[in-house]
Amino acid sequence: MSEVRSVCVYSASSTQVDEVFFDTARRLGRRLAQRGLRLVNGAGCLGLMKACSDACLAAGGEVTGVIPRFMVEQGWHHTGLTELIQTEDMHTRKQIMARLSDAAIALPGGCGTLEELLEVITWKQLGIYLNPIVILNVDGYYDPLLDMLKRAVDRHFMRPEHALIWQVAATVDEALERVLSTPRWDKNVRKFAAI
Repeated sequence: MSEVRSVCVYSASSTQVDEVFFDTARRLGRRLAQRGLRLVNGAGCLGLMKACSDACLAAGGEVTGVIPRFMVEQGWHHTGLTELIQTEDMHTRKQIMARLSDAAIALPGGCGTLEELLEVITWKQLGIYLNPIVILNVDGYYDPLLDMLKRAVDRHFMRPEHALIWQVAATVDEALERVLSTPRWDKNVRKFAAI
């Protein structure tokens, strides 16, 4: 098991979501800082992304944000992060976020968050990303997705072994415990990528 120093957090930029999601994002940011773990995210200045970043920074933590240049030009970036990395496009953004992280946690989010989560799950299935992936299922938000993933296994679109790619947590502390206790994925599992 490798040492975890940084955690990529995928999350919503919406400002219209229930307070329970903001509370969880802030708690995650604080707990990352308290454990000495660097937060890596998409550098957004709104929603859960900002809440998590602000809480981490306020607790003395470090945040590396990765964002495409066109979003910076729109003023969508957080201006107070420890480090801001600008990329040419969304694809490079996701690659750098994954490369800089020793684990990934998905807070609730919309299409962008879902796409990031499913892509990193796919990368792990293919042996490209070997680190822990935790779905933080706040208020049952991810229940439909988890049902869909189970259905994919049940209907033989994925192998039963693939259900071990991700972990599920209901609380921030449980998510961090899973991040720190889940061993790295064996890249030889890529031979099971095909059904």
